[in-house]
Amino acid sequence: MSSHVKRWITGVAGAAILFALIVYGPPALFDAVLIVLILIGVTEYSRMVFSPADSWERTEVLAISLLIPFAFIVGDTAVVLAIVTLSVLGVFSLYLLRIKDQEFQIIPVMKVVFGFLYLPLTLSHFILIRHGDRGVLWIFFILVLAFSGDITAFYVGRTWGKKKLLPFVSPGKTEEGMIGLIAGSTICCIVYQQLFLPNLPVVHAAILGFVGSIIGQLGDLCESAIKRASGVKDSGVILPGHGGLLDRLDCLIFITPFVYYYRLFVIA
Repeated sequence: MSSHVKRWITGVAGAAILFALIVYGPPALFDAVLIVLILIGVTEYSRMVFSPADSWERTEVLAISLLIPFAFIVGDTAVVLAIVTLSVLGVFSLYLLRIKDQEFQIIPVMKVVFGFLYLPLTLSHFILIRHGDRGVLWIFFILVLAFSGDITAFYVGRTWGKKKLLPFVSPGKTEEGMIGLIAGSTICCIVYQQLFLPNLPVVHAAILGFVGSIIGQLGDLCESAIKRASGVKDSGVILPGHGGLLDRLDCLIFITPFVYYYRLFVIA
């Protein structure tokens, strides 16, 4: 079976499971599944950036990544800010106590802090959206924004792609594919708005689709940069035809906070 067929089978199966979870599952189940996905993503991240000897750093990232979504579930921004702030202080302080050599590297601390900011902090915004007004509809809006552009970019780039976008970061991405991604996301967001969010002004749907697609592509490229810097092709092997979970969540890591704060500060 070709990797392309595996990609579609995995995508369709994943979409069906997501649909059932979001539409029929209670918010608590959605939160629990999201936490599991975050922990899997953090595990893939740790496998890429830490050496086998960095077991303490791996444990720190995993523990803090479990605390942050629970803070979002509580729904108090002060709790979220407190956990993130104290985690930064704690990680650095504990590192000082482990220094036993005159020559040491501060980079492991940066990797830990980046790990829990990059994944659990950003993706936990899904919890705020799901528990908010018309949460289910907005979750699907984000998924439409992300994956319609991703699919369009793949086929446009495959058919007409010639000019490389950022060859040293992601050799497969092209400028033509990027244009297809922006067009696909923008059009599908407007169609979705007309069908399911009629009270949302169409201009906001267009802006979210246009800007969100670019932000999502930046998320994709940032994850590619982590992989390239770590010398790996995929973040993992959990999804046949796609690679690791991070390879599917990369654009959502950036899109989800963008949509949440756009609604909070622009639409509301």
